[in-house]
Amino acid sequence: MMVERQVNSMESDIFSLSGEVMVPQAPPGFKSGFIGIIGRPNVGKSTLMNQLVGQKIAITSPIAQTTRNRLRGILTTPEAQLIFVDTPGIHKPHHQLGEVLVQNAKIAIESVDVVLFVVDGSTACGAGDRYIADLMGRSQTPVILGLNKIDQQLPDSQMIDESYAHMAESHQWQTVKFSAKTAVGLPELQQILIERLEIGPLYYPPDLVTDQPERFIMGELIREQILLLTREEVPHSVAIAIEKVEETSAITRVLATINVERDSQKGILIGKGGAMLKSIGSTAREQIQKLISGKVYLELFVKVRPKWRQSRMSLAELGYRVEE
Repeated sequence: MMVERQVNSMESDIFSLSGEVMVPQAPPGFKSGFIGIIGRPNVGKSTLMNQLVGQKIAITSPIAQTTRNRLRGILTTPEAQLIFVDTPGIHKPHHQLGEVLVQNAKIAIESVDVVLFVVDGSTACGAGDRYIADLMGRSQTPVILGLNKIDQQLPDSQMIDESYAHMAESHQWQTVKFSAKTAVGLPELQQILIERLEIGPLYYPPDLVTDQPERFIMGELIREQILLLTREEVPHSVAIAIEKVEETSAITRVLATINVERDSQKGILIGKGGAMLKSIGSTAREQIQKLISGKVYLELFVKVRPKWRQSRMSLAELGYRVEE
């Protein structure tokens, strides 16, 4: 089921007469908490969260630093509610946007109940991993080290595992191996995370999978297709603004603006005879239709907004700000 359908199906049970959402009372012994998914860019954090909640709510791409916002994914089981906070990959920032993203990831370390530190288990521990480990070593938040991509490990991977084992032992972290792509090891990971949580309430209705509005998810699905179809030509100079969403019983009309920094990027996105923009719109429309379980008419425009990643005002207008 999609996000909107899940919310609608619960209306009779969780909405009060005042229109506010009513969350059911948790049963005795129920656990809950916020889990920050932290790691370097492109280690599979978003893929992992999508697998854990059972639905695509975070965009994925082979290009590093895809995630920009702290996106919450919600998994509710009979014994616990796990709220996953997917964060931008921690890296050395090269512009104002990068500084905001990294700062938000660092804030997440202190604002969650448990940190799941995800590393690429198919390669040895590197300087970037050790940098993040040092950051978390200064925090009081409990940490679990997750070795992702074990499906890509070669038979002689003992030295790789040992490099992470040494780091985990020095911080006294529990280690778990899994593959976000194939879901191998995820039941064990889920159980370990539940064991680390304290007794707590239901923070969200049991059928909800994310607290982000549909407009945000729509924008991310459009941006994902740009990353996939243009690859390195227009890497991270793109910001999506959903200008209008009109819903009828037959179709949902979505108007979105793709903001870029240069005229050359606009040309790439439009393509010869509008071919690239048509491809982006077609594939993004299919993903949005899955999100809302209905027909979608998607109209895209491309706008040049020079140096928006360097401007605090532009970043705020496009929804990028340091989290509280």
